[in-house]
Amino acid sequence: MHLHRLVNAHGLSAGIIDYGAIVVQLLAPDRQGRFGDVVLGCPDLASYLQATTYLGAVVGRCGNRIAHGRFTLDGRAYPLATNNAPGGRPCHLHGGVAGFDKVLWQAEPFRENDTPGLRLTHVSRDGDEGYPGTLHVTVTYRFTPANELTVRYEAVTDRATPVNLTQHAYFNLRGEGAGDILGHVLTIDAARFTPVDAGLIPTGELASVRGTPFDFTTPHAIGERIDAGDEQLRFGGGYDHNWVLDHAAGTLARAAVASEPGSGRRLEVWTQEPGVQFYSGNFLDGSTRGHDGRVHARRSGFCLETQHFPDSPNQPSFPSVILRPGERYDTTTAFRFSTF
Repeated sequence: MHLHRLVNAHGLSAGIIDYGAIVVQLLAPDRQGRFGDVVLGCPDLASYLQATTYLGAVVGRCGNRIAHGRFTLDGRAYPLATNNAPGGRPCHLHGGVAGFDKVLWQAEPFRENDTPGLRLTHVSRDGDEGYPGTLHVTVTYRFTPANELTVRYEAVTDRATPVNLTQHAYFNLRGEGAGDILGHVLTIDAARFTPVDAGLIPTGELASVRGTPFDFTTPHAIGERIDAGDEQLRFGGGYDHNWVLDHAAGTLARAAVASEPGSGRRLEVWTQEPGVQFYSGNFLDGSTRGHDGRVHARRSGFCLETQHFPDSPNQPSFPSVILRPGERYDTTTAFRFSTF
């Protein structure tokens, strides 16, 4: 395992390991110019090998949940490796038992136009976790002078297969180990979300957020309504849902903004994806520890996982995640840091 560090012209930096393509550290300044680590990470490889929370990893071949661990493609049924997903029934979660978060990627550092980058490649063989086709995947991280950590995902296949990659960083803009994220203020550029059943599988409905605790079209503190008597929040133990972004898929546009009043740090998420999974860290349970030895307690980090919608291979009304031979999967997400 090797640690690679990307440092941009303003001193912001990301530490990335080739195991799981994991972002293990991300240093960004507060309004006083003091740098702090704004993602949850582990102090050593052994901790990542034991972790079940996907801390900072690239997940796939198909991120999020696939109901019952199976799908049908071109008339053939494919059983997938199933996980005991937190808060839900057994399903296929984030690529299975040994998804992309648990493989050793081939890493190549580079520098282009004064921008440091890291290119990671992996070959997922036919039958890997039950998926058809051999998939060649490239994930490229760059830390730009605009204080953006960009993540570009590319893939090609020799057989039709679902592909839906995302980055599973847990953010805490107060700093890792600085407490919960309930006081962070969040905006999500989405008028609809995908409600789920008790197993956290989308029902297929695209529901309006208006009048619900899921309305982040204007800024709200994460903790303001998280424990409201809402069935969807009870299913997830808080927020663990996909929002249907307002922008046209394929266009790089803003998806969400999170800010932390005490530190003055702000994070904007821009993406070409049609959805974003906002997860409020409900199932963090103290089983992992950060670099300073403090445990990752419940709701001590949040995720904004840009993606196609969960269970898309079984939901014909959702945007397709099927990649076919001759096509190229190519999508970018950017995490932009600033202060206020």
